[in-house]
Amino acid sequence: MVQVHNADIVICGAGIAGVATAYILAERGLSNIVLVDERPPLSLTSDKSTECYRDFWPGPGNAMVRLIGRSIDMLEELAQISGNIFRMNRRGYLYVTRTQSGAAALLRAAEEATILGAGPLRMHPGTEGYQPATAHNWVEAPRGADFIRDPALIRQYFPYLAEDVVAVLHARRCGWFSAQQLGMYLLEQARANGVQLINAQLEGVDLADGQVAGVQLRGADGLHHIATTKFVNCAGPLLGVVGRMLGVELPVFSERHLKLAFADRLGAIPRDTPMLINTDRVRIAWTEEERELLTEEPESVHLLGELPAGAHLRPEGDGGSPWVLALWAYAAAPVAEMFPVQIEPQFAEIAMHGVAEIVPGLRPYLERPPRPTLDGGYYTKTRENRPLIGPLPVAGAYVLGALSGYGVMAACGAADLLADHILGEPLPEYAPAFLLSRYDDPAYRTLLESWGQTGQL
Repeated sequence: MVQVHNADIVICGAGIAGVATAYILAERGLSNIVLVDERPPLSLTSDKSTECYRDFWPGPGNAMVRLIGRSIDMLEELAQISGNIFRMNRRGYLYVTRTQSGAAALLRAAEEATILGAGPLRMHPGTEGYQPATAHNWVEAPRGADFIRDPALIRQYFPYLAEDVVAVLHARRCGWFSAQQLGMYLLEQARANGVQLINAQLEGVDLADGQVAGVQLRGADGLHHIATTKFVNCAGPLLGVVGRMLGVELPVFSERHLKLAFADRLGAIPRDTPMLINTDRVRIAWTEEERELLTEEPESVHLLGELPAGAHLRPEGDGGSPWVLALWAYAAAPVAEMFPVQIEPQFAEIAMHGVAEIVPGLRPYLERPPRPTLDGGYYTKTRENRPLIGPLPVAGAYVLGALSGYGVMAACGAADLLADHILGEPLPEYAPAFLLSRYDDPAYRTLLESWGQTGQL
């Protein structure tokens, strides 16, 4: 039963963005906060992620580096406060290429990241020795990135990589953690500070003279009204649906992204491996029989050609866990959100092809596939892959969303920025980069026409 009749602020969506927003607002003194979701917390998309973080972001400008950097600062503080209950590490992201053009592109990306504030770039061989990543000692881990182009050094530190790898870039202030543990920790702290979680469906947002006046919720016992003058849209993949309840069309779309988990019984992926990312495009060597079958299916013909870069994987679990997670958005395109998310039957095989290109020890799984565990969610994003954080053109309404595939790493920093907007605090210099109103600027619209890659990985 919904028993609340008024609230200072209602937050729609109990994914990691909504939970972080409730936590931050409560920590900063706002009371009578209501968090609403028709599903259990963290169960729509947040629990489908690879749970990774990075401060390695492209431009233009350094807004993403600063926003994510602030978020990582907060994650590190929370790890210290909580005794690292969410198992944060700083293994890093290891970008791998087998081509000279790929090596040049990695070096350019590293140089750009250094200029944007991600930390120093160390060349190997060079004046400094390479420092391998450790399991959970993120406090003493280096920042910046290490670029290794020497084949002997690559073989020394990453012997599981393909012998024809010509360069790797190890971005260092990166790693992963348990997003579920982080989310539940934030939710527990928020509820201890008075945040109320209501299991109900948002039916509508009431407006009076262009101002938020309340929300309509449908609970197990019927329709209820909560009076409020502040409302936050943290609805994740349903961001656009909730935006339209306010009469606001948000410029977002969703891509379906799937995830493969499998037990690496062959030990191809050492347990101290960083996040591995294949930065090369891939052409799968299908058999003639497979090619004929793919040709007969119009939706599968694209698999016969060159597929995009970005296949990636990492070890999952501590100690003797054999589990590995693998992802590859080889066919990312805007889709309509459907729940549960539809799983492509061939995804596991294709993802394994993508990562086996750089880790030959995985190739036996192409002949004898391990039993896969598959799930997935949606990357809801803007065209330039930057989030929406701030007020909407309805008084009292705010948005925190379009966090694409980086929600778990960005949520704390994004919620902190949103709290500045809501509480009328001074805004950081990067705040305008994430406002919905940025699209009203002709100069920004012109910039979008020439925008390059968005660095999803």
